[in-house]
Amino acid sequence: MTNGVHVPSWDSVFTDALWTRACGKGRWAGKVDSLRTQIEAIQDEALWTFRGESRTKLVSYIRQRIIEKLRLRRAPDDEQALVQNIFYPNTLTLGFARRFAEYKRLNLLLHDSDRLIRLLTNSRYPVQLVIAGKAHPADEEGQRLVQEMANFVRRPEVREHMVFLADYDMAMAEQFVQGVDVWINTPRRPWEACGTSGMKLLANGGLNLSELDGWSAEAYTPEVGWALGDGQTHSEPAWDAVEADELYGLLEEQIIPEFYQRDERGIPSKWVARIRTSMATLAPEFSSNRMLRDYVENYYIPASTNYQQRIDNHAALAKELANSQKQLAQHWTAIYMQNLRVESSESGHQLSLQVYLDELSVELVKVEVYADSQDNNKPFYQIMEHKADLSGAINGYIYETTVPADSPADHYTPRLLADYRHANIPAEEAHIKWYR
Repeated sequence: MTNGVHVPSWDSVFTDALWTRACGKGRWAGKVDSLRTQIEAIQDEALWTFRGESRTKLVSYIRQRIIEKLRLRRAPDDEQALVQNIFYPNTLTLGFARRFAEYKRLNLLLHDSDRLIRLLTNSRYPVQLVIAGKAHPADEEGQRLVQEMANFVRRPEVREHMVFLADYDMAMAEQFVQGVDVWINTPRRPWEACGTSGMKLLANGGLNLSELDGWSAEAYTPEVGWALGDGQTHSEPAWDAVEADELYGLLEEQIIPEFYQRDERGIPSKWVARIRTSMATLAPEFSSNRMLRDYVENYYIPASTNYQQRIDNHAALAKELANSQKQLAQHWTAIYMQNLRVESSESGHQLSLQVYLDELSVELVKVEVYADSQDNNKPFYQIMEHKADLSGAINGYIYETTVPADSPADHYTPRLLADYRHANIPAEEAHIKWYR
């Protein structure tokens, strides 16, 4: 089940006003099915004005945080005055804020520091980058990354274009997700559990530049943001350099120019179209409204129905299930598969397998063929059919099926699983045996 965020906890006053005009005050109190068409009707001018207000508020917050820090260490007045030259309300604002852990790869931004500096200091297309985060006290590598980032932002050439804010917490995260234009997310696949920080931008009109991992692998389309990587898992050390180069390229060739490509009204129409599509499609989809509805409709209600079925008639079904599980546990170790035969042709691979179930009923198991996903598709599953009984064997059977020939025959592996009626497989019964 994909997570979602409680949108009212993360939207700004400008966001709330915009959504209220378009969708009403009670928009997050029930179903969110109608929000898409209402958001899609918002005009470019309203969206762009709203984003300008949000960015201005973030700039004011950043300046205030820096001034407070300078005052704490009693910095001279002239140094405090320089804060007014840090960050501007009309400049493209990138953000990266989260726990500093090695797998989150913040150092991708610093992989080619000279290239990052050129990107930040481009006078034609100015860019500003706000960073925040902290490392676990026991995470020495994370602490090293914090220090590396803190040292980089002290360089004179980037001081006006990049800041690192200490003491990252939820209050600071709220300011970030409300104001940044692009949220950068660079985890190493497949370590990202979900990544809800990028969801918190959606209603606020921020866009995501993310590795295709966690929720972004499910959410990404070219109309709503930008994707980093090829959607595959890579273990080779050189891959970080490949994705760092891709990260710079996306910023230089697509993101930054698009933000500054303005029409006669001064509006970046293509950028605003992305904002509209992201807000209309992703904000409702990755809200806690959708998440809770999924839980209720797909889990809670079916679970309640199943429970009622199991306790009816003096718990007859529950007793049947318990007996089936007992049989499965008693005979599982004695079950085996052998003599897999494969006949390949252009139309497919025909598989035949002998299965010996000891004293277990054939109705309690199923045999299927499995193959790992290819090209970021879903894994392949196909049931093998019980075709015949094995002569002279007790509970010995022949199972057969034909699988597509678009993958080599050795990519397909038979396996045996529990399959008795009314049980939730594999949550309630996770026995599985692979052909070896």
